Amino acid sequence: MAITARELAQVEGLGLSLIAGATAAERDITWAHAIELPDPTPYLSGGELVMTTGINIGTDERAQFDYVARLAAAGTAALAVDTGTTLAEVPAGVLAAGDRLGLPVLEVPPSTPFIAITRTVIDAVKADELRAVQRVVDGQEVLARATLRGGIPGVVEALAEKLAGTVLVVGTEGTVLAAAGSEQDRLFAVVVDGAHSPAARRGGAYVTGDADGYVTVQNLRAAQPLRGQLAVRTAAPMSNSERLLVAHAVSLISIALEKPAGVAEAEQRLRTAATRALLRSSVVDDGVLRYFGFEPHAAVVVAVLHDVGPMLAAEQDLGRLLATAGPYLMAPVGDEVVIVVPGSERRRIDGLASGLAQPPTGGVSDAVSVDEIAVGMEQARIAGQAHPGRMAAFADLGTFGVLLGGRSAAELTVLAAPLTPLDTELVGTLEAYLRRNGHLEAAATDLRIHRHTMRHRMRRIGALLADDVDAVDTRVRLWLAIRARQLLSERQPSAPPPSGGGLSR
Repeated sequence: MAITARELAQVEGLGLSLIAGATAAERDITWAHAIELPDPTPYLSGGELVMTTGINIGTDERAQFDYVARLAAAGTAALAVDTGTTLAEVPAGVLAAGDRLGLPVLEVPPSTPFIAITRTVIDAVKADELRAVQRVVDGQEVLARATLRGGIPGVVEALAEKLAGTVLVVGTEGTVLAAAGSEQDRLFAVVVDGAHSPAARRGGAYVTGDADGYVTVQNLRAAQPLRGQLAVRTAAPMSNSERLLVAHAVSLISIALEKPAGVAEAEQRLRTAATRALLRSSVVDDGVLRYFGFEPHAAVVVAVLHDVGPMLAAEQDLGRLLATAGPYLMAPVGDEVVIVVPGSERRRIDGLASGLAQPPTGGVSDAVSVDEIAVGMEQARIAGQAHPGRMAAFADLGTFGVLLGGRSAAELTVLAAPLTPLDTELVGTLEAYLRRNGHLEAAATDLRIHRHTMRHRMRRIGALLADDVDAVDTRVRLWLAIRARQLLSERQPSAPPPSGGGLSR
């Protein structure tokens, strides 16, 4: 905030007195200008402190009133009248006009030169400019940290907080990529309507309004292709420092959207390596976790996606969708893709369905610590296996999830022990039989074998297990054993699953 007329009157050593127009004495003074013309307004831009010896302000009250009126109409911040050169006191017409028109009038004593007042004003203006620069620098640091920790959504949230407004990042297809603030729907409607304006059709940025707010829309591009738009809505016009913050945010978001392919590839490799290390329960440096937006020991949700198609294309599509919404970790594991997002952002996994050509299938874990995403991956796999063909949540599995989720290898070995007499083919046969609730023909169809072959295998299974596979308790025990065996196989993919060496026929 620059100096005001009231503050000038309080500066020791100047001896100024505020003698009229006190109701407007809080107006900022942007410059001090000594000028003796009868009409100085052609040389004013508004906000100045006009200083005069009074030589040309008029000899009667009417002329003096008109002089002050011209200054007020030009947006002058205050008038300082010297009383030691031409005038012995400030004329009554000037005082009356100052009070009536709301223009502060300062009386300058003979001992105070105009240069002293000018220096005081300039010092205040410079100090205000330095404060504004510092605010911009501080704001830029906040946005930079937000970029590192939260990507584009982090920048948007930080900018909305700094401006006390609403901020949207909208892609070229009209999709909202990130948003923060209380007027998101209202701002999006303004952006949609503004897309048909002449400035928007020319590909330029523009400023508009929506009755009680101010909207600024700027293009996002680091290279030639347009990547989207940043829209900002504030209740009042933005200051210069706030506009600089918006420009900085535009640069950060544009760079993030236009990240060079080599950097993006290296970053994805690091992300994949960190994810795989966590899946092996290896230690990952806290700095690496924070680089990808995760605090050490934070709660996360793990998703395992099946049937993703060609892996490279799947990684690119998933990475594109996840990167626009916040922190994530991701790595291919066999023919699956493991994704990790913050524990509070489970909805982002559901949102993948709307951005992919084919809805994903698989499972989603409960919230686990980032140090325990291997457990989360197991939970997600259990959920996906229990409900194939859709995205299933471990939390919805009830007893089945409680029994197997997070079990140690030793515990899973005990649960899988009933299958020891069977070889891999017979275990697969038994799984199909149990999945089809004991319907021989349906299971045979799933396995693409003749029903007589299916019947023969089931007799063989019953003999090797020395148990009645149609008994309810036996089926439950065998189904848990099959799931435990699968989890053991996933934990130790290089080792054969536990089974005996029995023949299938």
